[in-house]
Amino acid sequence: MTIAGVLLAGGLARRMGGGDKGMRLLGGRPILDWVIERARPQVAALALNANGDPSRFAAWHLPLIADGVPGFAGPLAGVLAALDWVAAAMESATHVASFATDAPFLPRDLVAGLAAAVADGGYDLACAASEGRNHPVFGLWPVALRHDLRRALAEEGLRKVELWAARYRLAVVAFPAAPVDPFFNVNEPADLAAAERLLAALPA
Repeated sequence: MTIAGVLLAGGLARRMGGGDKGMRLLGGRPILDWVIERARPQVAALALNANGDPSRFAAWHLPLIADGVPGFAGPLAGVLAALDWVAAAMESATHVASFATDAPFLPRDLVAGLAAAVADGGYDLACAASEGRNHPVFGLWPVALRHDLRRALAEEGLRKVELWAARYRLAVVAFPAAPVDPFFNVNEPADLAAAERLLAALPA
């Protein structure tokens, strides 16, 4: 496999009061910095899926891709945008790994684990899990399914990642939740305070 990555930042962050959750500071740095630091070494190329004015992300020097499906259609729209980007700009890529931009502790071996499950078990897709919960936004998506995904979004109005993934042979890969759950995500202000405490407890 040749795997590209996409950081999914196309949502409205309503529970955080709007804006870009990845811009909120954690340990004095934007959450997006923490996510990129962990995600970039795992993929051959990394892009950022975001809507609105792209200039606000200029400091990160990443390719920016907006949703091709209107109306803030959710993470699946970001995955589709990434699959289309890869098909046009990176012909060697076979898969896209997706990362939420509000999860600063994501596993450093996330992509390796997902890829191994797909390669070894004859699966089409893979998503992460921890503590008995699936995290479908952290997934591995084959470029070959981009037309199927476009039809599901545009013609069927499908929006939930797990419903689309369930149509295929899905590998669910569990990751350890110690010393912290790597998929802890910052959805609201209280979560940001909790993330600060978790960060302080982690080894340097």
